[in-house]
Amino acid sequence: MSFTASWHTLLDELDDLPEGTTLITPLSHHRFCITEAQEARVIIHFEDRDETRPLQRDQFETLYRRIQDAPDGFDLDRLPADADPYPAVWSVHPRFEVDEDASVITQSEVATATQVVDAEQELTDEDRIEPDGLDVYSDALLLIDALERHDVTDLSELDTDALVNLYTLLSDVQRDANEFRQEVADVLLARLHHDRPVSGQYGSVQRTSRRNRSLKDDEEVLERLENAGIDRERVLSVDRSKVDEALEVTTLSESDVYDIEESEYVRKAEVDEDVKESRLQGLKDRLATSEDDEAEQLRDEIEDLEQRIDDLTSFRTGTEMQG
Repeated sequence: MSFTASWHTLLDELDDLPEGTTLITPLSHHRFCITEAQEARVIIHFEDRDETRPLQRDQFETLYRRIQDAPDGFDLDRLPADADPYPAVWSVHPRFEVDEDASVITQSEVATATQVVDAEQELTDEDRIEPDGLDVYSDALLLIDALERHDVTDLSELDTDALVNLYTLLSDVQRDANEFRQEVADVLLARLHHDRPVSGQYGSVQRTSRRNRSLKDDEEVLERLENAGIDRERVLSVDRSKVDEALEVTTLSESDVYDIEESEYVRKAEVDEDVKESRLQGLKDRLATSEDDEAEQLRDEIEDLEQRIDDLTSFRTGTEMQG
């Protein structure tokens, strides 16, 4: 199929999209919608940054040619940073598909998936489920409960036991969140490409790198430095572990070789898991009861409304009306 034929098919598909349909860019995950599909361009509007932008036909053609020249798919990482929406729009065409895992866009002989966000698949409040075995969820519930039961705007006014509870729960949430954050990062890392930021509802992330250095074997380092004209005495330093060993076999005190500064801090000593579990179950039961009460109240209101409608619409005789 020629570009012209593919282009007109794409325009037809865009015109047939339901109003308000959201697409998502494959690399940066920005959400946008199509506001107008014209012969020379497609106008889009980004939902997350309130920006309207025209996508030119000639740029669609350039990407089309690149896809044609890449039988295994065109590498999306080769796109300029601002060209992310083009493959998302092309994916609306029934013969083009974006593979986010492989980071390519391909052309197929059969109908393919699109970058259209399926609203029906997005979880609603009714679809929420309690995660099983996730510590950060349980501890966060307990922390929220504690924050709601105490006025934390002035911590100095709180009782000591309340402060202890808050500190313990904050410590647990911090630990659990860090562990879970690392698990999320391990999975997310494989989905991030180079230094392109990827956006979500609450923020964005990007792939980056850091350098960690560790010295090679001492003799190898000293030999290489000496060969480069550096005297080994210039790079030798005091080894703290060896100093500690020396203190154990001499009469020197710690203060003879260390500058010591003491500071005090709070450390979590222990956690009563039984109390936490009991309180957590109580919270869950209370939430369930609250939901049931709201549902019962709503049913009563509906029944009352139905009765009023029935009273207004039912046929009654004159005698009944007078009575």
